Amino acid sequence: MDTQHEAPRIVVGLDGSRSSQAALRWAVRYAALVGGKAEAVTAWEVPGEASWSAPAVDATFDEEEAERLLVEEVRTVLSEDGAALVHERLVHGHPAEVLVDAAKGADMLVVGSRGRGGFRRALLGSVSQQVALHAPCPVTIVRPDVAVE
Repeated sequence: MDTQHEAPRIVVGLDGSRSSQAALRWAVRYAALVGGKAEAVTAWEVPGEASWSAPAVDATFDEEEAERLLVEEVRTVLSEDGAALVHERLVHGHPAEVLVDAAKGADMLVVGSRGRGGFRRALLGSVSQQVALHAPCPVTIVRPDVAVE
């Protein structure tokens, strides 16, 4: 990658959790400080698709709904003006795999310390742990109680 001509690319994982929303705010602020651009990536899967079978939580949830929720969340977290600085991308697949792949060529990957997984009491969520181990760039893990103004 020719870093002399390209703005730094900061990828941030967004899943609707408070932690990922804090990560989004942090990533946008950091991108502004380094003259970069922020890319919010959300992975989506149908419940039970990759492992054991389970009834869908919402049978009407599909890619279009996931896209709408991503755009809405970015605008809610950042306001309309802040959201204009972020490129949103929805990718089908497992969150850790999607984020590691999205981080290829990025200058940094930012994730929340906990997502919407079933083990909310864990100090470090499984997705953040996996991206910290496998991402091809530096990773920043943001706690939900970090104040970013």
